[in-house]
Amino acid sequence: MSASKESSPGGSGPVAQTGRKLGPRAIRTRDRILDATAKLLDERSVLDISVVDIAREVGSSPATFYHYFKDVEEAAVALAARASGEMPDLISLIDGPWSGRAGISTARRIVEAFIQHWDAHHPALMIRNFGAERGDARFQELRRAAFAPLLKRFADCITESQEQGRISKDMHPYAAAAALASILERLAAYHQELEKYGVAREDLVETCARILVQTIQGKVPR
Repeated sequence: MSASKESSPGGSGPVAQTGRKLGPRAIRTRDRILDATAKLLDERSVLDISVVDIAREVGSSPATFYHYFKDVEEAAVALAARASGEMPDLISLIDGPWSGRAGISTARRIVEAFIQHWDAHHPALMIRNFGAERGDARFQELRRAAFAPLLKRFADCITESQEQGRISKDMHPYAAAAALASILERLAAYHQELEKYGVAREDLVETCARILVQTIQGKVPR
C-alpha cells in the first residue's frame, strides 16, 4: 500500500481506506491510533506489534484501525509522514542570519531543533530511514522530500559564502550540504548514546553548531 492514503486526491487531508475524506472527529481518532502506534514503537519493533496491540492501547477495536490503515506498516508510514511534515519549520531556521556572532546563534538553534525533532519522533524517523535504506519506495520518498529543501538551503548558504570569498570554491556546495545534514541527523538520532561517553547535550549542540558555522562561513567567531 502506498502512502497515498495520507491525503485525499485533492491533497486536502487524510482519508479512510475507502478513499473518503475524514472529518474532524475521524481525524482525531486516526491521530490517537498513530499516537498509540508511536508509543508501542518506542518499546518494540514494528514486526512485534499487532493491530490488536494498537487497538488495545487506543481502547478501540481492530475494525476501527482497519478503517484508517491497511496494516501496522502503513500506520508506520503515516507516522513517518507526520514527522517529516515538521521539517519545513526546522528548515526555515537556516535562513539565518549567519554573519558574525549571530551565525553561531543561528547554528545552535538549528542543532537544538534537530535534536528536539528526533526526540519527539525517534521511532518513526528510525523506521523511515531503515525503510529507505532497504529500498522501500514509500520511505525513500518521505526521506527525500524531507531532506531536499534542507540540502538546498545549506547549499545556497555555502554558495553565497564562496561568492563572497569567505570559503574555498574547491568545496562542492551540495556535497558539503549533505555532509552537514548527515552530521545533524546522526548526532540528533544518537545523542543519548553519546552521553555514555560524557558528552552532555550542550556540548553536542555547541560542537555541532561550530561545525556548521565553520563549513558555511569559514570562520567561527570567538
